[in-house]
Amino acid sequence: MQHRTITRQNELIRFCDELAGEPSIAIDTEFVAERTYRPVLCLVQVATREQLALIDGMALSDVTPFWQVVAKGEHETIIHAARSELEFCLQAAGTLPARLFDVQVAAGFIGAEYPAGYNSLIGRLLGEKPGRHETRTDWRRRPLTQRQITYALNDVRFLHPLRDAIHSGLVRLNRLDWFKEEMRAVQEAFATAGSNEPWRRGSGNAGLKPRQLAVVRALWQWRDAEAHRRNKPARYVLRDDLIIEMARRATAVPEQILSVRGMERGDLRRRVDELSDAIRQALELPEDQLPQPLRRERTQEYSVLGQFLFAALGSLCREAELAPSLVGTPNDIRDLIAYNTKEPKPATGAPRLARGWRAEFVGRLFDDLLAGKVGVRIGDARSASPLRFDRGG
Repeated sequence: MQHRTITRQNELIRFCDELAGEPSIAIDTEFVAERTYRPVLCLVQVATREQLALIDGMALSDVTPFWQVVAKGEHETIIHAARSELEFCLQAAGTLPARLFDVQVAAGFIGAEYPAGYNSLIGRLLGEKPGRHETRTDWRRRPLTQRQITYALNDVRFLHPLRDAIHSGLVRLNRLDWFKEEMRAVQEAFATAGSNEPWRRGSGNAGLKPRQLAVVRALWQWRDAEAHRRNKPARYVLRDDLIIEMARRATAVPEQILSVRGMERGDLRRRVDELSDAIRQALELPEDQLPQPLRRERTQEYSVLGQFLFAALGSLCREAELAPSLVGTPNDIRDLIAYNTKEPKPATGAPRLARGWRAEFVGRLFDDLLAGKVGVRIGDARSASPLRFDRGG
């Protein structure tokens, strides 16, 4: 497969100058994340309409010029499941691409499963079978084998054809505006993710009281700083389950911290005074500085309504060629029910299904269903989307 491999800094600069004039750039990355605080970028695969290229992250001292090109300009950046690439771009260039086309998200708007794997989309939309054989490879090792190179290039050479096939579907279904809105939301959420209490993403927080949550937050912040200092994954420094157990015990006494099963490691024993200080500071916080639990309504009536509306969502999506999981989750349904049935309205603002294209597609219909303005009946019981929605009148 004809391509160019970039292993020198001056080659990268020349290549970036060429890319600056391209209307679209398709990218993918290969990295290793098991042993370091941040993933080690090993390879960047790039496809334009005319050429394929591999940027060797292990041979180059700095790949930042490439991410700067990706981040600036009016070109379209085409990616499948863009999270990792957006992380690299944001870290290196400080901003995200202006025009992102994530084929995984876009495919959900034309009826494909969401989230669909890359090979699945290629098979469904292009009728190709590129094959996958290197998902467990160590991309840090050199030289790369021909099989690794083929695998890496396949990860980008189908992105332009996929984009074109999906774009045609978006035009046919009149959903380009919906997709662009979703891409803006994805990028905004990604850009602000670091400021939205990332410590809450750990498992086991449910059911903890505010002061226990304060301990979780303090230990998470200590762990993150320590992982950064040691260039180790956070889970290597202190596991989530140990953080939760120390929060439940809510004690800053070193001996009691070390009595938690799993705290026997020498590095943790040596840092127990730091852990104790972090916990003590959390325990001494004023009440008004304590984090509050994120609560969801889970009454029986919401459960029954939620099951019904989620089934209705699936029926509507199948008929409209939309991936149900792209439109909303059971939690989104419960949030909408709570928002519509509570007086006064919750101060947190309109839920996801009541905003933007989701409100246009299903949110307003569900509002009317909950208000009794729309009835539901069975149309064709043999159909994949048997429900019919009738307005009274």
